Amino acid sequence: MSDSVIAHAPGVFAVGHLGELTQVVPFHLVDEALASTGGLQQRVRRLPSRVVVYLLLAGALFTGLGWTGIWSRLTASLPAPLPAPAGSSITAAMRRVGPKPLKALFDLVKGPAAVTATQMTRFAGRLVIAIDGTQIALPDTPANLQAFPKAKAGQNGPAGYPMLRLVTLMACGTRTLLDAVFGTDATGELTYARDLATTAGTTGALRPGTLLLGDRNFSATAFVSTVASTGADFLIRAKTHTTALKLPIRHRLPDGTFLSRIGEVTVRVIEATITLTPTDSTGKRPITHSTYRLVTSLLDPDEAPATSLVRLYRERWEIETSYCELKSTILGGRVLRGRYPAAVTQETWALLVAYQALRTAMSDAVLHRPDIDPDRAAFTVALNTARDQIIRAAGIIPHTRIDLVGRIGTAILNSLLPTRRERSRPRVKKRAISSKYRAVGRDIDHRTHRTTVRTEISTLPNPADG
Repeated sequence: MSDSVIAHAPGVFAVGHLGELTQVVPFHLVDEALASTGGLQQRVRRLPSRVVVYLLLAGALFTGLGWTGIWSRLTASLPAPLPAPAGSSITAAMRRVGPKPLKALFDLVKGPAAVTATQMTRFAGRLVIAIDGTQIALPDTPANLQAFPKAKAGQNGPAGYPMLRLVTLMACGTRTLLDAVFGTDATGELTYARDLATTAGTTGALRPGTLLLGDRNFSATAFVSTVASTGADFLIRAKTHTTALKLPIRHRLPDGTFLSRIGEVTVRVIEATITLTPTDSTGKRPITHSTYRLVTSLLDPDEAPATSLVRLYRERWEIETSYCELKSTILGGRVLRGRYPAAVTQETWALLVAYQALRTAMSDAVLHRPDIDPDRAAFTVALNTARDQIIRAAGIIPHTRIDLVGRIGTAILNSLLPTRRERSRPRVKKRAISSKYRAVGRDIDHRTHRTTVRTEISTLPNPADG
């Protein structure tokens, strides 16, 4: 089939597509999600349920457009473009479908993408997973405020928007989503994380053979116990500036680490000093030293050397960049569209499905090139190419010969990012109410600098060891 031949669903179903990403989220998968949740229409309408789902997914990729504008993108290259329905008709159809089919669709597409063994981020034979939370701004409507109340006023005044809190599990390397949970920002990150870990333990995201990375907020006794109960291993940064988590030395190991307990879970504690030495030619940036304390369920120093675990912990930042892709690259810093809680829920699941589809396409692009690190695939290139393919209505139904690369993959392989280098950048607090680019304080260096990194495992006595 040549590129000049457009293959699409017949009749009123023709509008229901996602360009080349339809091969990642095909018709039968959407129909299965609708059928399992009772979302299929009783009669064929001008806006069938399948079309509504694809309209929501396209809306997650064209966040700067209204629904009639998105309709025009989906129909732009169809042989006989259908006139756009009124915006009120589209929103009524979305209410009819509801959020449950989108959640069911996410459950069908979530999971680690297929990559080669050399491209998958593994440590000591375990799949490396990261967990973290973020906030997404919502329209400031009375209905949303009931379900998503604004945070209490702080030193910069009241919050500008109601917020949704999202917590996800993500496979490091491919940055594909393994599971997600979200709700009101009034509920804490750890509560969502425990619910997510419990659910993931029953569905397989957290299980023996996986290694979970988490920041200091996750070094809580209840959460560590929950993760341990799933059979998964963990590597979590522990707090050092408070006495909230005391880690007395129970047994010192030959490599300088020691065994301790968090609740009923035996952990190995690694205390390390990270030295960053700038390699630029200016000589103006000082050498910096940071102290890290990590706790892990990997107790054998031979299986999991301390310095290797410290280097591995940096992979946790991939979930931070994924949230940047969701909120800054896809959403462009905008609030969601939904003016009612059900619409917010529906739109959020659609956003996560669209993100997963993009990440799956990116993984497919490098699958047959084991020499390429998935980190080198550019998310912005994938997003812009996917948008182009939606407008062209191209690649909806695959050729007889399955092509994992496609137009999106070809664009990615032609625009690979450089190999990751050792870099550092000062971590600063942003002044959100004035500009996300202005940090609190003066004379702060916002540039990223090339750096050499040296890790030294501390063998000093633990202050908590009375």
